[in-house]
Amino acid sequence: MEASKTNFKQLIANTEGYYGSYGGMYIPEIIRENISGIAEAFNHYKDEGDFKKELAAAYLELSGRPTAFTPLERLTEHLGGAQIAIKNEGLNHTGAHKINHCIGQVLLAKRLGKKRIIAETGAGQHGYATATVCARYGMECVVYMGKKDYERQRPNVYWMELLGATVVAVEDGEQTLNDAVIAAFKDLIAHPDDSFYLLGSAVGPHPYPAMNTHFQKIVGEEIRKQSMATFNKLPNYCIACVGGGSNALGMFYEFLDDSEIQLIGVEAGGYGLKAGEHAAKIAHGKQGIFEGYSSYFLQDNDGNISNTSSVSAGLDYCGVSPILAHLYDEKRVMFSTASDDESIAALQLIAQKEGIILALESCHAMAEAIALAPSLSKDKLIVVNASGRGEKDLFITMNKFQPEALQSYIKTLQK
Repeated sequence: MEASKTNFKQLIANTEGYYGSYGGMYIPEIIRENISGIAEAFNHYKDEGDFKKELAAAYLELSGRPTAFTPLERLTEHLGGAQIAIKNEGLNHTGAHKINHCIGQVLLAKRLGKKRIIAETGAGQHGYATATVCARYGMECVVYMGKKDYERQRPNVYWMELLGATVVAVEDGEQTLNDAVIAAFKDLIAHPDDSFYLLGSAVGPHPYPAMNTHFQKIVGEEIRKQSMATFNKLPNYCIACVGGGSNALGMFYEFLDDSEIQLIGVEAGGYGLKAGEHAAKIAHGKQGIFEGYSSYFLQDNDGNISNTSSVSAGLDYCGVSPILAHLYDEKRVMFSTASDDESIAALQLIAQKEGIILALESCHAMAEAIALAPSLSKDKLIVVNASGRGEKDLFITMNKFQPEALQSYIKTLQK
């Protein structure tokens, strides 16, 4: 791949919030002071000594960083070709990469004097992480979740409520992540003075794309060190799933200016190519403005946002990070898709070969690695960002593999 000579890391650090023609702060005037205050606080504290020390301590003491870097020897032997390894972000406290930016944003909220945190969630991992960090720092927590996701990610709903969060099932629209984001913004508009919107991906108005990339970049920084320690070389390919883009940018950021390393984002191919059958924004979307920012969105010719579908709730979103949109246009990040069936197959294969149960989101990235590895020589190294673990998907995956056993279990609970 021929990459641009642009200093991409410097571009993302741009505090103006534009990445090529993408990004921006397209928000109602009533919340502009609130969001601008977050941007100012982020720019002030991100490199401030005490803030960095508190963030590093929380990563260590609460989240359990650094997470494991694991060569997949049996899977590699089974597939032939390139060596595959994972960065196991599922070993973070709460089970996913999401806690990285939740910690960072709550520490900012503390410094702004906010006591009430608003969040949205799809798969539940961002909501679970937000509720956890809020409990740790004594913050009120309100999490919005599409009704469909509320039902299919019930274990995470339970954990959030046990932690003291109020979980609101959103019944508007398609009842998925997009509708949860809209509901969260409505809450912020109603409570702009006392609330901090802890947005869960590298999307939304400035400063969220740059801010969440900053708090997630620890992932790639650790991969660089761990890959050198384990293999005495850097990856040839870095692969991550893409919903909004936080785990992908957390992995990619460190390597953006290493042009010899191919960066691949994998979107949700769902079950078909028609509108409403997938959530592949780069593959099928076009540029527009929605939910406070400009990027690629799934939309019709009149600009109406299209429905989405994915077996993984965390990828079931209509837009993509403006940073990734620009990196795609600049040909620095390549994109592909993995279908629901391919992701389910990847889940089963890595579970049985390596004893690791990945989140369905991460299985999209793993499906790409499984397809790619046999075509490469054995001296090549593929690293997959395993962004989360799969306990949250119990009722989805069990229904795929053991539907009768699931129904029997549900009956026992009803006795």
